[in-house]
Amino acid sequence: MKNYKEFFKGKKITMLGLGLLGRGLNDAKFLAECGADLIVTDLKTEEQLKPTLNKLDKYKNIKYVLGEHRLEDFTHRDFIIKAAGVPLDSPHILEAKRKNIPVEMDEVLFTKLVKDAITIGVTGTRGKTTVTYLVYEILKVAFPGKVHLGGNIKGLATLPLLKKVKSGDIVVMELSSWQLQGWGDSKMSPHISVFTNFMDDHLNYYKKISKSEEEAKAKYFYDKSSIYINQKEKDFLICGEGMGNKKIETLGIKIISKKEDVPKNWKLKIKGEHNLENIASAIKVAEILNVSEKIIKKVVENFAGVEGRQEFLREYKGIKIYNDTTATTPDATIVALKSLQGGTLKDRNIVLIMGGADKTLDMSELVKEVPKYCKKVILLPGTGTEKLGGKIDGVLVKSLKEGLIEALKWVNKGDILLFSPAFASFGMFKNEFDRGEKFVKLVKKLK
Repeated sequence: MKNYKEFFKGKKITMLGLGLLGRGLNDAKFLAECGADLIVTDLKTEEQLKPTLNKLDKYKNIKYVLGEHRLEDFTHRDFIIKAAGVPLDSPHILEAKRKNIPVEMDEVLFTKLVKDAITIGVTGTRGKTTVTYLVYEILKVAFPGKVHLGGNIKGLATLPLLKKVKSGDIVVMELSSWQLQGWGDSKMSPHISVFTNFMDDHLNYYKKISKSEEEAKAKYFYDKSSIYINQKEKDFLICGEGMGNKKIETLGIKIISKKEDVPKNWKLKIKGEHNLENIASAIKVAEILNVSEKIIKKVVENFAGVEGRQEFLREYKGIKIYNDTTATTPDATIVALKSLQGGTLKDRNIVLIMGGADKTLDMSELVKEVPKYCKKVILLPGTGTEKLGGKIDGVLVKSLKEGLIEALKWVNKGDILLFSPAFASFGMFKNEFDRGEKFVKLVKKLK
């Protein structure tokens, strides 16, 4: 393992993207503490980034370029650290590459510096966060003090784990398609990879760099496939049932996880067929690492789910309220409706709050399914809601607060109030987590 402090000390580093989710903040803190000569640049303004900047106030070796990116900050540097959301064809990234300046991403650079830890990566269109947390919770019990959480987890950065990770430790990472671009670029894949499922998503991003919808979908899959394409013979790839007929070839050992892998007598707190698939993937990872069934069962039975994913908030006057803010696709909202209704259509007892920004996804299935499960739909404003063009009969509101007030007019005792947007959050909110936090605060205030 390299001496990370010596590696970063005095290095001229440009960090492209700071953001508000905490990952950029923690990377910047870590690099500053290591004595790097750091430039942090972000298209967001100083005002927009205030919450993050306030926490970096004490570090004097950080220079900020905000509200713009300048080409000069991508020359004469030792390397660039690129945030996940910045496209690889960014002119500033291309400028760095023209000057032969290495472009790194948080998780990949961490993995290069920690060569003797076991890396576990989890990706997929849906379920990756749930599987990541489940794997982490199981392994934490099985290998106390040796398991670390990183990747695409709100508020976490992976580079600072260099302070904690020791030889032989295990690092569990959720990896988005954008983060996996960095793995593909570096010709690396995790030792144990999980690919939960593959559905249409992020087409608003991929269509910008494609000539057709088919090409956009292919590019999205290609980025995701970086989780396994550079695996070695002793590595493992676990494919969920949701991979369908996708052609997956890896040098590693390929395992298919199935719902039937979850013993029927286990008493689960998380609902839905999709969560059986998630649990099955986590079981397979644990089995590869020889974790006993006793430990797996105990952790799985106690696992109550992840914040913002069909998260039960409270019962209010006999109504169960759920926060599913991370449902940014139609598929995710359909899954939530089926899970909470138990997959049956005997009673339409769900009042759904949905709507938001368009990701150029096909909405036809959502339009068909919503009336089967919902007695009323409340629609938030946004380009996605506009694109629906009245195909879902609902009450259009101006804000989330107004949406909750309206929804409460339609629920009766025994009903479910579900916030599952089916669209992205930009426009009204900073991100889907901000959207969820605002919903949680409104629900907590109900009297």
